[in-house]
Amino acid sequence: MNTGIISSRYATALLRYTQETGGGERVCTQVRRLLEHPGERPGPLEPELERLVRLLVKNGRLEDVRFVFRSFIAMYYHSRGIELARLTTVVPAEDLEHRLRSLLEKQFGCEVLIEASVDPDLLGGFTLEVGDYLLDASVRRQIETIRRQFVISNNRIV
Repeated sequence: MNTGIISSRYATALLRYTQETGGGERVCTQVRRLLEHPGERPGPLEPELERLVRLLVKNGRLEDVRFVFRSFIAMYYHSRGIELARLTTVVPAEDLEHRLRSLLEKQFGCEVLIEASVDPDLLGGFTLEVGDYLLDASVRRQIETIRRQFVISNNRIV
């Protein structure tokens, strides 16, 4: 069976369960922390999350836990009317983050939560992912585009 389908089903079940218990925000916060710091001991899990992990272990699906967590976060924010965006820059850029947030909130008409990360391999610029949309304004991509154009125009592999 497809990992995407599996993770989607478990994430949907967790979302419905947290909506019933009212613990969605707590569970989402803990899931995000677990994904951001995978090597740390999490301490006591939220009851809803502990129940999910036991179910994953029982069904032999523990290797899918990261996919389930990511699906749950996306579903949770979507249910709350929040759009999730991922911004990657070479150095931390809070000013860019604030400008992009206000631009995206106007564009989507809802609250936008930006997860910022740093990747020195970009060389400069940034990448922004919102749902299925990717804006790659990185120097690395521009250099790659120039290289491809050079190869095509010279009709040989460089």
